[in-house]
Amino acid sequence: MTPTSNYVLEADRITIKFGGLTAVNNVSLKVPFQSIISIIGPNGAGKTTFFNCISGFYGVDTGTVYFLKRPINGIPTDEVANMGISRTYQNIRLFTNLTVLENVLIGQQPRLKATCIDAMLNTLRNRREERQSIQKACNLLDFVGLNAYVDEVAKNLPYGAQRRLEIARALGNNPHLILLDEPCAGMNPNETASMISLINTLRSELKITIVLIEHDMKVVMNISDSIMVLDHGERIAQGTPEEIQRDQRVIKAYLGVGTENLVERYSKRKQEKAARLQADGK
Repeated sequence: MTPTSNYVLEADRITIKFGGLTAVNNVSLKVPFQSIISIIGPNGAGKTTFFNCISGFYGVDTGTVYFLKRPINGIPTDEVANMGISRTYQNIRLFTNLTVLENVLIGQQPRLKATCIDAMLNTLRNRREERQSIQKACNLLDFVGLNAYVDEVAKNLPYGAQRRLEIARALGNNPHLILLDEPCAGMNPNETASMISLINTLRSELKITIVLIEHDMKVVMNISDSIMVLDHGERIAQGTPEEIQRDQRVIKAYLGVGTENLVERYSKRKQEKAARLQADGK
């Protein structure tokens, strides 16, 4: 496959095996700029493994991952991050005993130019970068709604706030693409609604492309431009939310019966939103 300029990420026929187990088998995905793409499927379907292939945590057996038209197979994870791919994890991975501000500062490390010698000698470059990093971290915390927690130890934050802190740290790398692994897992309805709003804002205000894994179908159906469905390591469907919810293979493998009612409710809400926007002259 020849990568094109229309996509920020292109995964071409990715396959990875662990011993005799094929975890991801011949999976392809194209991610347009400033889109929100969801990956769904049963537990063990290969979703996080596919994420790990994209981010460079796993090397693939066959296939190629292109980021901004450049193949990134075999590139170390720190270099992948420096190119502009950030991610969060299914299980929160904060530096729990550091402050909220310190966690976000760590996320900026790939972009810093000051050396260890600069730090030891406290050079002008080191002092300047330190001031800039602190200001940027404060701005990011304000963006995700955590400016009141700047000096709080990360482990003392409410669960939903810890999820937001992970995103703020990921933003410290100035990413073009963010991979979110179950960003709404374990959240109550209010926290989920707040996270949906934040994800949409990442796209609308920061122009960031987002790929996410999520089990909450209300989240997936409300924010996704396109959805890819994995089952036993293989892609069984990809399309719009409406198309996915009507796909009989997806219903059988993952969504279950009764999905048609969800489709109708989703379509009705979408039509009502379009009517409101038209009435407002937008």
